[in-house]
Amino acid sequence: MNLRNNALKTLRETSRTFYIPISRLPGGLQDAVASAYLCMRAIDEVEDHPDLDNFTKGKILRQMSLNLQAAVEKSGIEDFSAGLVPYSHCLPDVSLRLGQWAVLAPDTIAPRVWDATASMADRMAYWAENNWTIRTKAHLDQYTFSVAGSVGLLLSDLWAWYDGTQTNRQQAIGFGRGLQAVNIVRNHREDFRRGVNFIPQGWKIEDVHEYARHNLKLADLYTQSLGRGPALDFCKIPLALAHGTLEVMALGKEKLSRSDVMALVEQITG
Repeated sequence: MNLRNNALKTLRETSRTFYIPISRLPGGLQDAVASAYLCMRAIDEVEDHPDLDNFTKGKILRQMSLNLQAAVEKSGIEDFSAGLVPYSHCLPDVSLRLGQWAVLAPDTIAPRVWDATASMADRMAYWAENNWTIRTKAHLDQYTFSVAGSVGLLLSDLWAWYDGTQTNRQQAIGFGRGLQAVNIVRNHREDFRRGVNFIPQGWKIEDVHEYARHNLKLADLYTQSLGRGPALDFCKIPLALAHGTLEVMALGKEKLSRSDVMALVEQITG
């Protein structure tokens, strides 16, 4: 229970978008989804670290991947930190606690969470080592799958594991890509200032809006196919926030205000 409480506390501190839907999930599924989210947040914080060079980011991410690949049924929290001690002074708390998040997942689904996180860490290492070079739509599709579309696939596996819910996997990828594309639109100026550009050559920001809208249509279909239950309860909140964010940015605003977010969540959850 302490692991769950610590995970929820960290979720509340790191993500206003995902804390609410995860906190509403039933026990075992909540542990699985919280584990997945925080494991991926742990590696994402390495990818986005402002003070690490790209080579070091790649090295750390590949080590985290190897630790996850080495996990077995009796792995302890400390096993997921092998090789990371030299970086303990600079990595954020959520990254250093990868082992806590990894062992939070129920035994029967934990290896799927570890596999998804390890694979994503390797892909993030590739993108860091190549300075997130996006020249074509194919590159954008590759990146958005690497860090988000694959999460849609993992969520589909978690729904199926929990109660047998079946989903369209192409739409699941669109769900992840759509949310990531909204993040790219929202953060493109900040990314550009740090020397990273996720917008393909020849594209305008309006083209990325259209890319996001296309994938959010797939996300809509994905969500509409879900029957009443925890999967639907989870998915409809970040999807509504993604649509709302894209709408306000099209009007020239930077993002949804906190009051906008709370109003949307209240509308969805009733």
